[in-house]
Amino acid sequence: MTVNKPTNIVPPEDGEEKPKRASLFERASGAFGLDNLTPAAVPDKLEGEKAKKFAPKREPEKPPVPEMPKRRASDWIGEPAASDGASATPAPATRPEAESPAVTFTGPRREVVRSLLREQGLIDPDGGSSTLLEEFRIVKRQVLSAAKADGTPQSRRVLVGSPHANEGKTFCALNLAIALAGERDMEVLLVDADFGKPSIMGKLGLEAGKGFMDVLADPASHVEDYIVGTDIPGLWVLPAGQRTGRDSEYLASERTWTVLNRLTRGAPNRILVFDSPPTLAATPAAELAKHVGQALLVARADMSGRAALEDAIDLLSACPDIKLLLNDATFSPSGRKFGSYYGYED
Repeated sequence: MTVNKPTNIVPPEDGEEKPKRASLFERASGAFGLDNLTPAAVPDKLEGEKAKKFAPKREPEKPPVPEMPKRRASDWIGEPAASDGASATPAPATRPEAESPAVTFTGPRREVVRSLLREQGLIDPDGGSSTLLEEFRIVKRQVLSAAKADGTPQSRRVLVGSPHANEGKTFCALNLAIALAGERDMEVLLVDADFGKPSIMGKLGLEAGKGFMDVLADPASHVEDYIVGTDIPGLWVLPAGQRTGRDSEYLASERTWTVLNRLTRGAPNRILVFDSPPTLAATPAAELAKHVGQALLVARADMSGRAALEDAIDLLSACPDIKLLLNDATFSPSGRKFGSYYGYED
């Protein structure tokens, strides 16, 4: 154990200042005799070369920025500007050009057999309102609303398909196209993309010929040369064309993007409706889904199974917007029924 020895400390009396202890430098100065050392004298001004050597560096002066001549409004479209008697030719400014349709549909229009439409239970464009027309008006409003909200050319391409055959995909594609054609200032191109079993032209009473697949197979061809006009205002048709046995490979090529972009670029009032092959029966439907912005998957009441619909949705997953469309339903849980107000009962 260590014990500190007590030291007698005398406190200062009242009013007496406590002696100030010298600093370390002051004590060192007294111990080593440094008090006589004083700083060297420095002159107020340096002369000659010494003044230049120790002078602070000066930043170089920046050259004055010449004043640009004022430009006239005409200068922005490539006209030369003149100022103070001197002529100058500025680089022409680029102006956004107004978009125009890359493809214009022309040529003679063929007659669609109205009696054939009625025999198949399709919408008769000259028959007035009906239950079927009112139902597809609801469908087309959903399609147009989605296309307007997205605002891209791809959103104006709509695929209509089903998991299996005989579930009504062609029936729905035809009715949707006819209903869309009833819109004012609307141009509808119905594309028969069911290359294995094309039927669009026959259901309209039109003669089939070269079409979509021929355009994809021949890079030198022009798609507008194969489009068929109809006497239904606003409705045009592109046949399926000759089957090649390599439908999926052609659809997966860059040529498909080129053709479809040519059809929709710069045409905000044009919409494409594709009648695709059954999703679970042929691969072209999955390839077409990569090129469209909307897909209507037709489910037939009392026929389409849930597992089949889920598998079809998975195959069409490249499409960002997939809707289910119930077909051949005879019962409505809500009691909703269209057409009777206008005197039509289907």
